[in-house]
Amino acid sequence: MKGSELKERTTEDLSELQSALRKDLFSYRMKNYTGQLDDTSLLSKTRKDLARINQVLHERRVKESQA
Repeated sequence: MKGSELKERTTEDLSELQSALRKDLFSYRMKNYTGQLDDTSLLSKTRKDLARINQVLHERRVKESQA
C-alpha cells in the first residue's frame, strides 16, 4: 500500500483497515511460530503497512489540533 493511497481514504476507513491488519499480523505471527506460514515477507509488509497507516492518522490528529 502506498502512502498516497492511504491519504485519500477516510479516517474511519483507515481505523478499520488498521484493526484488520493488526489481526492479520497476529495470525501471521502464530502461523510463523508453528511453521505454517509459507511467505514470511508478509510479516514485514504488514508491519510497514501498519506504520504507514499510523503515520497518516497521526498527521491528521496533529492537523486537527492545530486548527
